[in-house]
Amino acid sequence: MARNIAKSNLPEKICVVCQRPFSWRKKWEDCWDEVKYCSERCRRRRSQAKNETNQS
Repeated sequence: MARNIAKSNLPEKICVVCQRPFSWRKKWEDCWDEVKYCSERCRRRRSQAKNETNQS
């Protein structure tokens, strides 16, 4: 990722748990392709999200 990129131009993804968009962060620079969750809270709740989807 190049320096001095406007925040409005950062790549975004949709969190698989909460379905909210989240933007690229410096700490994800090396693993952006593997990032699925917007936060630790969503990462911890991932199993609950799977259970809710399976019950429907």
